[in-house]
Amino acid sequence: MLATPGALPAGPDWLYEVKWDGMRLLADVADSRLTLRSRSGRDVTTHFPELADLLTLAPDVLLDGEVVLLENGVPSFSALADRMHRPIEERAARARPVTFMAFDILRLYGVSLLDRPFDERRATLERLDAAPLSTVSLSPIYTDGPALLDATAQRGMEGVVAKQRGSVYRPGRRSPGWVKVTHRRTQPCLVGGWREERTSASRIGALLLGVLDRTGLAFAGRVGSGLAGDSVQRVLGERLTTLAAPSPPFTERLPRLDAEGAHWCEPGVVVEVAHLGWTKDGRLRQPVFRGIRDDLDAPDAVREP
Repeated sequence: MLATPGALPAGPDWLYEVKWDGMRLLADVADSRLTLRSRSGRDVTTHFPELADLLTLAPDVLLDGEVVLLENGVPSFSALADRMHRPIEERAARARPVTFMAFDILRLYGVSLLDRPFDERRATLERLDAAPLSTVSLSPIYTDGPALLDATAQRGMEGVVAKQRGSVYRPGRRSPGWVKVTHRRTQPCLVGGWREERTSASRIGALLLGVLDRTGLAFAGRVGSGLAGDSVQRVLGERLTTLAAPSPPFTERLPRLDAEGAHWCEPGVVVEVAHLGWTKDGRLRQPVFRGIRDDLDAPDAVREP
């Protein structure tokens, strides 16, 4: 289930959690086997072998949560980026382990909990003994939303999710029973092309971004900040090359300043950018590349407020 962007709701019917800056995962334990799936349904079990600790929680359980990699006690999306894209050996993973922040339980001992209210699901989750597990934590619950919002802002965290006590769980839907309030604006975008660095034709200097609207893929501007890392260059280069196309995928004709010297591709790679809002002509203001979102599919790249 997905949260709806909005103002922070108040009242006794609401509980509050930190909005973790990581990768959303479903952790499914059944028949002595753990399967980790991203929001897009991709199996990423081999990307996080240290999360095999989840097998000890219960013989049959389905958890919803967020994988985070902490730096100085704060989740770092950029630090997690490399782990999203490829498998890793368990020994290397445990040298710098991720943490699975569990915030919901959808099945236990073969019984679906989707239609149970959030209060009840949360109580069931808390009865699981996650304390001995070094790579698993329960996302803390708070009753003072404004105080949590202030605290996350002071620590440079992403924001807060408010959850209505009586809300049921509807997989894949954006629910008014979950409301997200963020301190920075981010946007999932599809890559429709790229431009080379001025000083190196073998490196990507900028991505040409698009978001989906009723007519197709609308051009949202280009981003160059945040692309310097070697791992980013390697992964983007591999993926965009395989999607090369002879013409731009955008519904509008791009300005010459953006299109000149561009390489085009099918819009099959979802990336996330931070930004300062939108211009009147639908361009992102001062976008900064945050990472490839392997946990999202193309239909998720819809313009957000």
